[in-house]
Amino acid sequence: MQNDKVKTIMTIEMGLDIVIASKFEFFKGKKIGIICNHTSRDKNGRHIVDLFNESGKCSVTAIFAPEHGYRGSHADGRKIKNDVNSKTSAKIYSLYGKHRKPTKEMLKYVDILVYDIQDVGARFYTYISTMSNAMESASANGIPFVVLDRPNPIRGDRIEGPLLELKYRSFVGMYPIPVRYGLTAGELALLICGEGYITNAVNIDLHIVKMENWTRELWYDETDLPWISPSPNMTNLKTAIVYPGFCLLEGTNISEGRGTDSPFLKFGAPWINGQTFARELNSLDIQGAIFEPSTFTPISIPNVAYKPKYENKQCGGAKIQITNRNDFKPVNAIIRILKKAKQMYQKEFKWRGTWIDKLYGSDKLRKVIENNEPLDELFKSWEKDIHRFYKISQQYKIYK
Repeated sequence: MQNDKVKTIMTIEMGLDIVIASKFEFFKGKKIGIICNHTSRDKNGRHIVDLFNESGKCSVTAIFAPEHGYRGSHADGRKIKNDVNSKTSAKIYSLYGKHRKPTKEMLKYVDILVYDIQDVGARFYTYISTMSNAMESASANGIPFVVLDRPNPIRGDRIEGPLLELKYRSFVGMYPIPVRYGLTAGELALLICGEGYITNAVNIDLHIVKMENWTRELWYDETDLPWISPSPNMTNLKTAIVYPGFCLLEGTNISEGRGTDSPFLKFGAPWINGQTFARELNSLDIQGAIFEPSTFTPISIPNVAYKPKYENKQCGGAKIQITNRNDFKPVNAIIRILKKAKQMYQKEFKWRGTWIDKLYGSDKLRKVIENNEPLDELFKSWEKDIHRFYKISQQYKIYK
């Protein structure tokens, strides 16, 4: 990857590290509910629940887990049941099962609700939906809400893609923000409340524990923080870089590479000729990337990929290699790829119902490709959206 040899590594103190340094003073004598998962660790790898529980200042009375579960060991989309934390005896409530937000009963013994999960900076990653729902519950129940901030791993100064149209609102896109929104979870929480996107937003007692030394132009591997896969298929930064675009493959009958060793980096289908496909994709001259032919067979992988597309069937396709991540625009790239796939395989290429509309945030992408219209107008339509969102988001940014 370009410029990796001259990287400067920044020492970052995350929100959780700041809380530890403050000796948990803000939480003294309080009963704490924590929204967390396996990524919720300090720089030394210690988990937030253990740290709060052993602080001697407060008690952990409830734990809330997002998609993929408290331990991050459930495949995407799998419903998750409640559990119990063996060390604290606190109940672990699943927010990706029967309930999508904490109920009044779940919050009965909670004085402060804390959110601390590593995100990837894409609108359809469901952790931010869980955060938003939990903020709404906190507001409704008069409970302070604290976000322990973490880096946006794909930089905080890049915005790409359309704003979501509210008629396509779902758990994979709740608010009119771009696909790649360029904010940290803490900044996004401020924006969601400040713009009144949740019920009783004006009443929420919101606190952001700010990071130290993080700046907007940093990629995650330019920090001293270890990579912990935020979800089972997000195993490295390369995957996170392509994800804001290549997740749109989930809205098609092209495999996004789940059930392989390179999800979102490999993609294809049984009816695709890899050699021809990769050659055609390279002819698009997508900035910052090249494509290699690939052959793969998706399989079910316990806790990672449950019955992936084309399970046990050989697929032809392509594998992306990022040559310059600073130039690469993942949303722009995948749309050009989808149009090419539709042109090459008109009979075989299909959309998966209206799932593509929910992921993209409108039906415009599907219609443009179905009608074989030029993509320039679609890309141009983002410009006003991005400019508008940039102006709105400026007031909520807490890092330079």
